[in-house]
Amino acid sequence: MVQLKYIKRVVLALSNSPVYGGQAQLEGVMFGGKEHTITAIRRNDDSIDYYHFKKVQKPILQKLKKIPFVRGVIALIESAGLGSRHMQFSGDRYDVTPGEEAENIEEGGSKLQMILGVAVVGILSFLFGKFAFTLIPVFIADFFSRWIDGKVGQVLLESGIKLLLLLTYLYFISLTPIIKRVFQYHGAEHKVINCYEAGLDITVENVQVQSRLHYRCGSSFMLFTVFVGMFLYFFVPTDPLWLRIVDRILLIPVVLGVSFEVLQATNACRNIPLLRYLGYPGLWLQLLTTREPLDEQVEVAIASFNMLLQVEQKPEIAATLNHD
Repeated sequence: MVQLKYIKRVVLALSNSPVYGGQAQLEGVMFGGKEHTITAIRRNDDSIDYYHFKKVQKPILQKLKKIPFVRGVIALIESAGLGSRHMQFSGDRYDVTPGEEAENIEEGGSKLQMILGVAVVGILSFLFGKFAFTLIPVFIADFFSRWIDGKVGQVLLESGIKLLLLLTYLYFISLTPIIKRVFQYHGAEHKVINCYEAGLDITVENVQVQSRLHYRCGSSFMLFTVFVGMFLYFFVPTDPLWLRIVDRILLIPVVLGVSFEVLQATNACRNIPLLRYLGYPGLWLQLLTTREPLDEQVEVAIASFNMLLQVEQKPEIAATLNHD
């Protein structure tokens, strides 16, 4: 009974608190709330520049976001589109001296392309990556079917290959200087969120002592798709190959939807003894996708988060920022 009361308090506290998320950008961090998203980047003159985009609140999407297992797919597609807009901003400006930015909008058509095209490309890239990540292990596992046959062996092999591809990809991109800095900003993003959720003043000192890992991270989600997919694949045939491919494609939204719910559940249970360990595999993966940030990187993350809070309280402030 005591444990049940504790669980109820945790769930109630989480449900009453605003939920903020973010993404690392090139030399910056994006934070998003219910209606607004803000990116802050460090320019090459050491100044901080901001970009604002207001989320499109379509009634049909708001209804879909309330449906378990469906809401995860909608949230991911929306996140891919929003992330592309903000990445476009950071990529265009982070290494350009203020005042010397290229004119991105010469004609009305170019603005339309920027507004619609960037989001579409981001969504398509996300979907292409998911298809490739799902299907490549299928072909590799099938190649070894003469040595490892049977549904159980094939599913385990396929999932193992998928996990190996994920870890290998993350490790090698983390070695590049630009991605290493992005991962530092990823760590800064997590630290700011952890500081906020701990109820502390958001200062560089308070933020830096926080963990660079967070239960609600998209990196954890990527890992959960591997395990959730493996579990679901046991319920569908692996032979013949064409049927296996069709099953994997049809199950992509199911895997994404279930993985999103698993991510939400592990986040809700993170303060509950024993259950908190369910999210540890995702946290371990974040040791690859985050790095300890420098103080100046934390300053950018704090600036982004504080600006988001200001815009939420006074939306008219957004008019003073860069925006579409």
